[in-house]
Amino acid sequence: MNLEYLYRALRFVFVIVGTAVSVYLLLLTAKYTYPFIIGICLAFLMNPFITFLTGKLRFPRALAVLVSMLILIALIAGLITFLVTETVAGAAYLSDVLPKHLNTMIILIQDYFQAKILPLYEKIISLFNNLEAGQQDTVLSNIENIGSSIGTTLTNLIQTTLGFVPKLIGWLPGAGTGAIFTLLATFFIAKEWNKLLAKTQQFLPDKTLQNIRKVIIELERALFGFIRAQLTLISMTTLIVLIGLLILRIEFAITIALITGFVDLLPYLGTGLVFVPWIIYALMTGNLSLALGLAILYTVVIVQRQLMEPKILSSSIGLDPLATLVAIFVGFKILGFLGLILGPIVLVIIRTLYKLHILHDVWDFIMGRKPTDFPE
Repeated sequence: MNLEYLYRALRFVFVIVGTAVSVYLLLLTAKYTYPFIIGICLAFLMNPFITFLTGKLRFPRALAVLVSMLILIALIAGLITFLVTETVAGAAYLSDVLPKHLNTMIILIQDYFQAKILPLYEKIISLFNNLEAGQQDTVLSNIENIGSSIGTTLTNLIQTTLGFVPKLIGWLPGAGTGAIFTLLATFFIAKEWNKLLAKTQQFLPDKTLQNIRKVIIELERALFGFIRAQLTLISMTTLIVLIGLLILRIEFAITIALITGFVDLLPYLGTGLVFVPWIIYALMTGNLSLALGLAILYTVVIVQRQLMEPKILSSSIGLDPLATLVAIFVGFKILGFLGLILGPIVLVIIRTLYKLHILHDVWDFIMGRKPTDFPE
């Protein structure tokens, strides 16, 4: 056997095992150090604004960090307060109008049952009576199995739902403590950001430092570009939906527009999760004018998204929408709801590593070749 192929195989195994162990250790330690990991990420994201305050406005570093955190907290608190207020108002509105709509739905279901289900049921009973005794027993046994399976599923669903409440109550104290430590970690890490970078640089060779700087600059550009692109697309969708709902004179147009803008983060699904059920309900209740208006608004949103998304994403970071969808799906399967956010970010990181030839260098290491230099 050629030793060169053996060495390549060993280096490949080393890279795979090293990557797997690194990811495992990161996930293991993240359980206990997540406030500091979040603090590092927030400090990294806030650092450009902090640098602006210290450079242009001559703020002391500590004051600049404090102002940045207060602005961030105020924005989050304001958004949460607004959403809670609108949700409470929307719940009060639904408690008033929902019974009327439920009565309408019940009447529609009754009419459909009498017109479609009962005749079908009579045909099935007629066919069942014509079956032999053994065939009838088989059908009844299958029906019992289906009923038992449905009952078990419903029982598990109810148990899971009821068990979520005490888990949520037990999670709140830990979440509050984690939030406090996250704020403290963010403040001190952001305050000592330059010193921490200087101390880190003391232990690394100059060429490695140069390459790391290029990676950080490219990642910062890509991540901020991704965030800017998503905010732009969400804002455009929210504004169009808000204008359309106001024209249609829909109650709580602002809340519905914000929710629609949020779900618009999901490529290819997005606004359809709001509009499609709404249009179907409007058709079933006989409100053809509302259904037509919503369909036109949905079409405008889709056309706008399809025309603007490739241009905005390509101009910012060049992410492909299909690749973004795959990243969101994989992230959701691995990390749940958090994966919807982290999936595209990981995709941005992988793309950046590829763009800077880091993945090429890993392949060169596996093949036993000299690594290429970073592109300028």
